[in-house]
Amino acid sequence: MTTPPTASTVDVPALRELLDSDDRPRLIDVRTPGEFETGHIPGSYNVPLDLLREHRAELRAHLDEQVVLVCRSGQRAGQASQALATAGLPNLRVLHGGIGAWQAAGEPVSAGRPRWDLERQVRLVAGSIVLGSVLTSTTVPRAKWLAAAIGGGLTFAALSNTCAMGMALSKLPYNRGPKCDMGAVLSALASNRS
Repeated sequence: MTTPPTASTVDVPALRELLDSDDRPRLIDVRTPGEFETGHIPGSYNVPLDLLREHRAELRAHLDEQVVLVCRSGQRAGQASQALATAGLPNLRVLHGGIGAWQAAGEPVSAGRPRWDLERQVRLVAGSIVLGSVLTSTTVPRAKWLAAAIGGGLTFAALSNTCAMGMALSKLPYNRGPKCDMGAVLSALASNRS
């Protein structure tokens, strides 16, 4: 998945240079708390995309400098960029390639409990449902329509740049990880101003 073309991007070497400068950007990781707990760029703040959308005006008051948004691949960070831009926040950039590109470049990651990425979970669930329904359709012909429904859902997800299955899976306890408290995030942002 790629970053939407409207988002300004920054690649890994440029972000490393920014982080080593005196004018460090704020890093906002918009993945789920579970994904963040698994591994994140040191010094980043976890503000899941749904929480960011809900509290973008409050975040606006605490993010008046450079901001780099991070997710797994750049897709959710691009959506976060659009949400924060509508709240009037300037100087937004998205890490091109997300945390995957950061890790591939050998940059440091604060690691925690390993978990499967949300996209991998979607592939497992969707693939299992399709495989199961196709196999079942050999004895119950109507089961093939479940495979068709999943295929239609995945097609819609690609065209609309949303994923209902991913949103549903993100609500599972496995993916929630530690609760992300917006008050704590805002307090940390306020206390760590340069």
